[in-house]
Amino acid sequence: MKHFVLLLTFISLIACSSQKYQVTKIEGKKIGITETQQSKTEIENYIKPYREHIDKDLSEVLAYNPETLDKSKGEWQTNIGCFLADITIEKSNPIFQKRENKTIDICLLNHGGIRTLIPKGNVTARNAYEVMPFENSAIIVALKGEQIIELANHIIAEKKPHPLSGLNFTVSKDLKATKLLVQGKPLENDKIYYVATSDYLSNGGDNMAFFKKGIEKFDIDYKLRNIMIDYFKDVDTLKINNDVRIIKE
Repeated sequence: MKHFVLLLTFISLIACSSQKYQVTKIEGKKIGITETQQSKTEIENYIKPYREHIDKDLSEVLAYNPETLDKSKGEWQTNIGCFLADITIEKSNPIFQKRENKTIDICLLNHGGIRTLIPKGNVTARNAYEVMPFENSAIIVALKGEQIIELANHIIAEKKPHPLSGLNFTVSKDLKATKLLVQGKPLENDKIYYVATSDYLSNGGDNMAFFKKGIEKFDIDYKLRNIMIDYFKDVDTLKINNDVRIIKE
């Protein structure tokens, strides 16, 4: 049986002559909340219409998924990772272009941020919440070509199929990134590339320190989960691109 704890805190206050207060003592008491506790009917009745409304919105069919998208299958990339990175560029680019007159070149998200699969069949907003339950937003980071090389080498060193779009490269026999292509064109070391990622990764999360070297950051105020939901609403059938992005020699 799950056991939850409610902590009640009592603070004793004494009045000073200047009408200010100061804490003199803090006491805590644990009260166990278990399934044996009776629910309050009036509270349940108050919550019920809100719960039903939210459940209806989350359960509405938005699109069809032609194949199961799973993060557990694939050495260097997964179909769900490619899908999420692709739609992040697709949905974020119009906003970025309109606000900054610039174009997103690459998207990199993190493998650990994908919390579950998207099963074959009808998809709903609930699927998006299950895949990405966190409140992460899309951030565009301006990186030089040399940081893109660091990015590729980080993927190789981590040996995790992080969601990737817009960048192709080869893993050499000595485990280095070679033959890097950005949007099909050879990487230029001194060129500035715009990389879509999450706010968490943009601050160096998951050891992605290369993002801290960014020349500039742009917050487009668009949650990754909402990107998924908006994409579902805009299409009849999910487009799955299984092209090879990382090749091992």
